[in-house]
Amino acid sequence: MRITFIFLCVISLVASLQGQNKSIPLDTQILSIHEITVGGESVQYEAETGTQPVWNADGDPEAAVHYTYYRRTNAGPSAERPLLISFNGGPGAGSVWMHLGYTGPYVLKVDDEGYPVQPYGVRPNEQSVLDVTDILYINPVGTGYSRVIAEEYDRDKYFGVNADINYLASWIQAFVTRHDRWLSPKFLIGESYGTTRVSGLALRLQNAEWMYLNGVILVSPTGLGIDRDGPVAAANRLPYFAATAWYHQQLEDDLQNQPLSDLLQEVEAYTLDELLPLMSRGGFMAPEERKEAAAKMARYSGLSQKEILQHNLNLSYMTFWKSLLRDEGYTVGRLDSRYLGIDRMDGGSRPDYFAELTSWLHAFTPPLNHYFRNVLGFHTDVKYQMLGYVGPWDRDGDRTGENLRQAMAQNPFLKVMMQSGYFDGATTYFNAKYTLWHIDPSGRMQDRLRFEGYESGHMMYLRKPDLRDANAHLRSFIADALPDEGEPAEYKRNSKN
Repeated sequence: MRITFIFLCVISLVASLQGQNKSIPLDTQILSIHEITVGGESVQYEAETGTQPVWNADGDPEAAVHYTYYRRTNAGPSAERPLLISFNGGPGAGSVWMHLGYTGPYVLKVDDEGYPVQPYGVRPNEQSVLDVTDILYINPVGTGYSRVIAEEYDRDKYFGVNADINYLASWIQAFVTRHDRWLSPKFLIGESYGTTRVSGLALRLQNAEWMYLNGVILVSPTGLGIDRDGPVAAANRLPYFAATAWYHQQLEDDLQNQPLSDLLQEVEAYTLDELLPLMSRGGFMAPEERKEAAAKMARYSGLSQKEILQHNLNLSYMTFWKSLLRDEGYTVGRLDSRYLGIDRMDGGSRPDYFAELTSWLHAFTPPLNHYFRNVLGFHTDVKYQMLGYVGPWDRDGDRTGENLRQAMAQNPFLKVMMQSGYFDGATTYFNAKYTLWHIDPSGRMQDRLRFEGYESGHMMYLRKPDLRDANAHLRSFIADALPDEGEPAEYKRNSKN
């Protein structure tokens, strides 16, 4: 394996951060040359990290958005290669999670299940999709190294569902123009809140910037503004409860001995066909039906029938995370329920902390600070915001699921894939399926919608088998979303015999 570093730094402006003796480049490019091996193939690439401004209405720079852009250099003209544009969530999370955990040319040194190890560091990612697509990682304002630099600015321009989408669409348009990528097939990928972001961007890029996409990938998706309140919210938790109880071996032997996929098929059918209609009757369900449902939920969740009845069949996630392993003295994680925590006391109704998040911050923070400085050559005293403060976040007007549907309807080329971990208790896999089913109520675009599940949590790619499988699914999705040369973007009526 050969790795060559050649740094070229071009800085046009340096902006001072308000109230700090620190600075962030406003408009800069730092280039380096590298080579890794993916699937036995040499992948030579150029890494560009830097900042690009956000301009205000008067044409003055107002914010510096930090990005990292990987362009393969030994696979033909860039214009013919796909471009994958990547966001994380939060909405205050920097893009480093998928960058150094999933798709990038380097990933964290963690164990096979994703737990932190020392010495910290990164290693070449033999599963990276850089072999088939160039990749752009973007840190929205307030995340990563990205900052507002204007002394006065309108917070409403940046910190809200639609504001975030609007300025980022303009930023992407400028980046694509600067880097001559208009002819490239384009894909968006977002994780968690990033799925809200990219679902809205799909329509905004199309209708405001006239930039049409080939695909959108939703990793651990949020609700996208699709209604699932009341009985649906309560019933939809059960398949996730069952998956987590199965992982921690809390089920009866006949269930525990099933493959997870078979178990979940059974629980999903019960949830949709029996539990949801029953819970829709609320307090007017017959006592014997309530008792029978509690017994079935206890069987699938690993909790007691008594506790489920005490919560009127509507058991919260918090209660589940605290109760499942209470007798053993552990809590289970929120974003990845494979992780265990230890509380001050076994009593109570919620965990003291979430073990998976502390583990991930433990694993990511040292390597990312090393990677940007020593591998990519980006030097700054500005702190990388793993989870930046971007509040208050305006969540009004979230119609991003409908935006994605409309973008798909207007663009026959556009396809969507969801990726979810079965042990994710924050954006559960079954809610992701529910979202997938309700993005297009007509059902006429379901052949362009795809779901993939993994035996891990929110960041399923940290587990070694899922890093391999999830990237393989990305490759196949990208290939399927690329039309044949000369194929028109049109709907064709079914021929009549």
